[in-house]
Amino acid sequence: MGVGAFLEPLVVIVLLFGGTWINRTAGSFPKRARRKSSNYYRANSPDSIESGLSTPTAKDGLLGSRPSSPFSSQCGHETWRKRRVGVLSRMWEVTSPNTAVFQDRILSRLLRKLPFLAECWYWALVYWTYQLGRAFTAVTLQEGTVDVARKHALKVIEIEQKLGLFWEVPIQQFFLGHPLLMKWTNWIYSFIHIPGTIAFLVGLYYYTITRNRFESQPGKPRGVMSGSPAGPLLYQARRRTLAVCNLFAFVVFTLWPCMPPRLLSDENVEGPEGKLGRSYGFIDTVHGVKGASSVWTENRFCNQYAAMPSLHFGYSLMIGVTIMTIPLPAHHRLPTRIRIGPFGVINIPSWHRLTCLTLGFAYPSIILAAIVATANHFILDALAGAIVCVLGWRFNKVLLNLIPLEDYFLWVVRIHKPEPSDIVGMSDIQGWIDDDEAK
Repeated sequence: MGVGAFLEPLVVIVLLFGGTWINRTAGSFPKRARRKSSNYYRANSPDSIESGLSTPTAKDGLLGSRPSSPFSSQCGHETWRKRRVGVLSRMWEVTSPNTAVFQDRILSRLLRKLPFLAECWYWALVYWTYQLGRAFTAVTLQEGTVDVARKHALKVIEIEQKLGLFWEVPIQQFFLGHPLLMKWTNWIYSFIHIPGTIAFLVGLYYYTITRNRFESQPGKPRGVMSGSPAGPLLYQARRRTLAVCNLFAFVVFTLWPCMPPRLLSDENVEGPEGKLGRSYGFIDTVHGVKGASSVWTENRFCNQYAAMPSLHFGYSLMIGVTIMTIPLPAHHRLPTRIRIGPFGVINIPSWHRLTCLTLGFAYPSIILAAIVATANHFILDALAGAIVCVLGWRFNKVLLNLIPLEDYFLWVVRIHKPEPSDIVGMSDIQGWIDDDEAK
């Protein structure tokens, strides 16, 4: 790996700190706007609304209103708050500390100035929890587990053959016949997954949150939203989706280890299963002499038998669908009307939407080709990754039950994490301006 062992983590650090910088809060809100934004988001909490396009109602409060309490701080903030948690259709209230009493402390002010630092913490927590779980599985791996993983891989091939989906060998042979294409495919597999996911989170945060802040935007009149109207609720839902994808994937590959195709060609495996595995002719293009191995894909703590499901594809599918379907501001989604003679008029989506559709489709397609061509995943691994993505998308709200625990943690460390009340959409500002003009 050589220089890559230093440069690859450095790229991640640069992305995280770069995201922190471009998503910084450039100034403070006017007093009136700050008060109204607080009221707005107290009634429209991301804790209970999945999409920024939904119409909030009174029941969508911040997991319950803050109760009257005799335990109030000297700065006027009550020290306890009500949070709503639930499983399926059952909901109940729990009490947790109100960390707003620490909002004037140095670290709290730093988070208010650089709110993306909290997102860096979330990413690191999810990533390292997942990696430590994989590392524990890897270092405690028994020889029998390798045999089980090989049997599972051969079973996957058998199922694909019955379904007519066993296309991995001809796909890899095609890429091997084009050395330059194979070289770039190896590079994409090794180096895009983690940096690409972080870059997506940085960009989504910027587009849904930062660009809609109250601060003036050069060249944009007040009332024109330049970012997505979905707002912070969409971003938070997608961030939670990634975390739930990790959870489901960890459960699957722990209970059902599966060997990637490239390891089936091991010359040291004896017996009929080893002979059958080698008969397919899979080649490890990433970890060979001319490969592009990465610190993310090759270390002693990496579980080599976690091919099922493919998070490479699961992540990329979530990213692609989000980009394709992201709500655009009104002036970016106006279609182009084209008259075709006697056939009438057809509407062509705006170039902004066409760009989103193109990028959103291309990214998971490229990743799918990469994981198969490099013999790191079966097609069914990708299908399982897609299922994990759908489950994470559908059930990400379960992580909202951890908010009271986060309140207690922040209380212990005496830090207040800024709420979305510090982030104001331009459409809300226009509404306040209209109210003033009406008066």
